[in-house]
Amino acid sequence: MPLPPAPTKRAAMLPPEAFDAPARSSHKATRKTEAPAADEALAERPQVQDDFDARAFGGDASSGYDVEAEVLLDEPQPARGRKKDVTVPAAQPKKKKEAGPKKMFVLDTNVLMHDPMSLFRFDEHDIFLPMVVLEELDGHKKGTTEVARNARQASRSLDALAGTQGADIAHGLRLDTTGHKEAGGSLFFQTMPLSPSGLPMGLPPGKADNQILSVVQALQEKHAPMQVALVSKDINMRVKARALGLVTEDYKNDKTLDDLDLMYSGSLALPGDFWAKHGKTVESWQSGQHTFYRITGPVVPALFINQFVYFESPGEPSLYARVIEIRGKTAVLKTLKDYGHLKNAVWGVTTRNREQNFAMNLLMDPEVDFVTLSGTAGTGKTLMALAAGLTQVLDERRYTEIIMTRATVSVGEDIGFLPGTEEEKMGPWMGALDDNLEVLGKTDGGAGEWGRAATNELIRSKIKIKSMNFMRGRTFLNKYVIIDEAQNLTPKQMKTLITRAGPGSKIICMGNLAQIDTPYLTEGSSGLTFAVDKFKGWPHSGHITLARGERSRLADFASEVL
Repeated sequence: MPLPPAPTKRAAMLPPEAFDAPARSSHKATRKTEAPAADEALAERPQVQDDFDARAFGGDASSGYDVEAEVLLDEPQPARGRKKDVTVPAAQPKKKKEAGPKKMFVLDTNVLMHDPMSLFRFDEHDIFLPMVVLEELDGHKKGTTEVARNARQASRSLDALAGTQGADIAHGLRLDTTGHKEAGGSLFFQTMPLSPSGLPMGLPPGKADNQILSVVQALQEKHAPMQVALVSKDINMRVKARALGLVTEDYKNDKTLDDLDLMYSGSLALPGDFWAKHGKTVESWQSGQHTFYRITGPVVPALFINQFVYFESPGEPSLYARVIEIRGKTAVLKTLKDYGHLKNAVWGVTTRNREQNFAMNLLMDPEVDFVTLSGTAGTGKTLMALAAGLTQVLDERRYTEIIMTRATVSVGEDIGFLPGTEEEKMGPWMGALDDNLEVLGKTDGGAGEWGRAATNELIRSKIKIKSMNFMRGRTFLNKYVIIDEAQNLTPKQMKTLITRAGPGSKIICMGNLAQIDTPYLTEGSSGLTFAVDKFKGWPHSGHITLARGERSRLADFASEVL
């Protein structure tokens, strides 16, 4: 086949106005769109034939760059012979439906130091920052503590908002200009002195809290009838504000749950008429040592994956099972292994109640990568986690070693710096580990004194004690990780620890939400509550709230009455 003749004309040059045309959103065009856009072909490629006529293909004969004739892949073609503007307008953000009248929130310094992203958590409402808040932020930015990091992050967010193009502090800074589209309000700074009319003379004017209160009262008088509310984590600050007749509230965005009673327990009691309502539609089959049930009915929407269900009624057979599958209106239940029997003892430990058996089924399941255990003192959280870990490390060789860590928060006054290496410094914090290892070391009664000593040495060699301060950047491969006293962790610290897990690792988080020693943390904002709520329903995680203490009758009675 002969080659086509060489081009006899130079490529057409783009006119100057073509550079102001909107850019293409796609680099390729289909064969069907090449014909109407033949003028672009003339403008962008050298002509091969002199007698090329764009009219023969339904195009325009002009050789210039015609913006209106440009057709893109994701745009509908206009009718032939009709000029139409096909330029796609920029996507406009959807306006949020306001739930009520717009408000103005005055943020206390402790809110920004608690959550540096709190500026963007108030939906369509406006934010006001008094000048004394900026002064206090500047005073707390030095150091390596969590509070100092949050203060620096809040300062960076304020600098980014003030540095956007077209920002006008006098008229307010749009909170959605830095990518936080959920924030529809504006940020206002105090740019002039605000003096209220009715602030009591007994309040010292030089104190920062009183200056913030005076700003709130002045704004309330200035912007009436708009509601101006003070948001503070300081209880005394809120009490003083209410005494002055000001609207105030706590910062609640960090709380996963408002009431601990709403926390996911991991187990569900089936109603007494369960078999009467579901007995005719239940399918069952046997596979190995387990029985499976496929159920339908009103109880299915309330179930989660890996949630435990139990049926206990006098005169009827009991059922203890775990939800392993949910599809539409049907769920599949799998019966449990009874670790309360001596033949199924884990490192010599047998479970003593229903919830402990549920927890042991999660701890021994290799398909469950993340387990959370909560319960009062003496419910056996640490003992079961260690027994399951030793069995899977030493007997089954499923993991290479046990890594144990905990939040180093003192109950009373700090005793100062501790000497030695990392493990030696963590030794006093790991008294619970020593106590439980003493119990587990006595389970092998036939080995004798020498045998128990050798076993204890082997156990110690497979357990590593690590500090949380050096966890960032690490990756655990085939490790069994136990995080004790997890109720003292913030959600950010919990995320840092959980994301250390590598392939083949399992993480156990344990804690008692009634024993939170960290300031500014509550049962609703604890990292343990956060993890339980976020992981519920994930096929590779499970949670159990242990209800009954098994330590001693004294400890159980003290947990109830003290």
